[in-house]
Amino acid sequence: MKPSHNFLSVSARLTEAEAYSLVEAELPALMQAAAARRDGAHGHAVTYSRKVFIPLTQLCRDVCHYCTFAQAPSKLQKPYLLLDEVLAIARAGAAAGCKEALFTLGDKPELRYAAARDALTAMGHDTTLSYLAEAADLVYRETGLLPHVNPGLLNEDDIAALRRVSVSQGIMLESSSERLCQRGGAHFGSPDKVPAARLRTIELAGEAAVPFTSGILIGIGETRRERIDALLELRRLHDKHGHLQEIIVQNFRPKAGTKMADHVAPSLEDHLWTIAAARLIFDPSMTIQAPPNLSPGCLEQLIGAGINDWGGVSPVTPDHVNPELPWPHLEKLAHATRAAGKELTERLAIYPSYARDYQRWTDPTFHTPLLHLLDSDGYPRTDAWSPGSQETPPATELAQVTAPAVLGVGADLSRILEKAASGTTLAEAEIVRLFRARGTEFSAVCAAADALRRKMNGDVVSYVVNRNINYTNICTYRCQFCAFAKGKGSEDLRGKPYDLPIDEIQRRVREAWDRGATEVCMQGGIHPAYTGDTYLEICRAVKAVAPAMHIHAFSPLEVWQGAHTKGLSLRDFLAELKEAGLSTLPGTAAEILDDDIRKIICHDKVTTAQWMEVMRTAHGLGLRSTSTIMFGHVEKFEHWARHLLRLRALQQETGGFTEFVPLPFVHMESPIYRKGRSRRGPSFREAVLMHAVSRLALHPLIPNIQASWVKMGPEGVKACLDAGANDLGGTLMNETISRAAGASHGQEMTMQSMEGMLREMGRTPRLRNTLYGTPPAERFERARCVTTPAEPVRISLVSRKPVLAAVA
Repeated sequence: MKPSHNFLSVSARLTEAEAYSLVEAELPALMQAAAARRDGAHGHAVTYSRKVFIPLTQLCRDVCHYCTFAQAPSKLQKPYLLLDEVLAIARAGAAAGCKEALFTLGDKPELRYAAARDALTAMGHDTTLSYLAEAADLVYRETGLLPHVNPGLLNEDDIAALRRVSVSQGIMLESSSERLCQRGGAHFGSPDKVPAARLRTIELAGEAAVPFTSGILIGIGETRRERIDALLELRRLHDKHGHLQEIIVQNFRPKAGTKMADHVAPSLEDHLWTIAAARLIFDPSMTIQAPPNLSPGCLEQLIGAGINDWGGVSPVTPDHVNPELPWPHLEKLAHATRAAGKELTERLAIYPSYARDYQRWTDPTFHTPLLHLLDSDGYPRTDAWSPGSQETPPATELAQVTAPAVLGVGADLSRILEKAASGTTLAEAEIVRLFRARGTEFSAVCAAADALRRKMNGDVVSYVVNRNINYTNICTYRCQFCAFAKGKGSEDLRGKPYDLPIDEIQRRVREAWDRGATEVCMQGGIHPAYTGDTYLEICRAVKAVAPAMHIHAFSPLEVWQGAHTKGLSLRDFLAELKEAGLSTLPGTAAEILDDDIRKIICHDKVTTAQWMEVMRTAHGLGLRSTSTIMFGHVEKFEHWARHLLRLRALQQETGGFTEFVPLPFVHMESPIYRKGRSRRGPSFREAVLMHAVSRLALHPLIPNIQASWVKMGPEGVKACLDAGANDLGGTLMNETISRAAGASHGQEMTMQSMEGMLREMGRTPRLRNTLYGTPPAERFERARCVTTPAEPVRISLVSRKPVLAAVA
């Protein structure tokens, strides 16, 4: 008879009674419900950690009846690996691309063996745990591998000491059955396997905010009801502390030479039942893991039962606990995962949700290294590319941009893509889901965005001939991401302070006009001597020497500050700027339109509401503007989604945005990066996705998505043009802000270079003006004559005399 319970609901939390009723559930229905629950929380990804396995000691005071890892001193060459041996293993792992050092060892062997006590004394330690802490610290300092430690029972002091040298810890509960500790049971004679003691260690780890691994070992004599007992005990502890980052469902494999050599291993069906039960008992976000080497040939079935993680897989070392069962080659594991409709995705020893909240869950020692290792969603970066760098974009992801999604995508993602294509506003969670796309899902999102681009813009790619004029880099604000502005505490960054006189601004405007420009884009630091009158003077000066030049100038911060210094309302000051010649506003100073993030990266800048107010007022006066996002530093996908939704809502209200410009964070010289408090920009996949997802999330309200060649580089820009972008922005002439931050993709892209790149892609170049109209033929002919970049010019702050020089 089918039991009465709620397990078929994807989001329901089972009561204890419902959990126990799973014992009688039919396996196909159980697996179907578990897989749906997994998909709702984890989507397309099945994760693994690329690790190296370091067996610090195989001595153990326990005598588990199924274990071949633990050995007597007489069977070992020496009681412990020496530190140089530990380092040799770790270095081999690092050379093979591993990011985790998994330390495994027996439990407190010094309490049983004199050989262990003597070896520890010779190495200057009283306990195995003390030696483990030294070894883990050494591995991290020498190789950068993140230690994960599985040392057995721990007290508060042990956990605190190991937290300082590891990013995560673990102990398998195995079973909560006291019966197995009695004579004849698998844990008889093993004091460290007493369930209450192991549960106490797990609880102490939760109290200390340690990301923790636990799980159960099935097939060692327990009943299904006892498995549920154990899973509910773990759920209780996780409910209290939130620290269990994974639950392992490991299947017993009999081993020759053990007391349980003739014990029958659990069947595949029994293993699948337990995985599905674990998935349904825990909240959907929990990671459920099964080791792939213990179920060869059955990996697709394990995924079908609800796992979303394979655990640590080593390209260097064997599974020392199960040496008879080698790790599957990562290519084979990826193939099996893909055959089950999922994408094999690398993670760290600390899981993404804990890595994103690293300040709570890890020791300060690891904060900066984690930031430098992570992408925006808490997964490890797997390539060296960063915005503005000369590194080649990763070949795999370049290919994925235009690759067909051969496996198709999940129903949830398909629904979101269809909703976006219809022009319906997406929910925040739906946009976050798009940003999490990897592998074939990444290809599907790029393809959907590119289809919308083709529908809205055809194969035409537009650009404008313009010049950036950054009239001063002296700034009273202290934006943590900015390497351009000079002020207190930033003298050591690129370049010297400067403040261009009006005649130099006019000279640059004339030169830009002579080179075919239709626009000057002007922004600068907030100079302490600048007032609203300064900005009015700049506008009038431009119009005096080039009346037909379009003035695209003044971020909302400059507008806000200018209005304040003149004692005017935003509306009145913007009206004066418009009268003086201002044509449109750049949508910069937006960074991330979320005040929680602004407090970190630009705490003294305009707030989200103030930025929106400037734009709303400007649009109301007929001044169009661009819109931007500066992403990839400290924020999360949720902040990206909120930013896009705020822009969409304002565009729906005013219709004033001409385009959306993703600006990937260039980290190299940024103060926040130099202080170790930010990531190194978005990953390549994320940078491309920002263009694709913005096309989908802003459709059809903002028709133009621009790609920055300065930040993305030529190959990156091509990828963005295949993922929803339809505009290349400006030729720039002497771009300085990204260069100051460390970008190295040149000062100017001439018309010939830009059009040549586009024609190679099979696209049709189109010269536009700022408002996406067609400039006069005379402008086109003048720009076409320009074949070399303009000579950079800087002004000395002291002499105010023009100085020809390469831009620093």
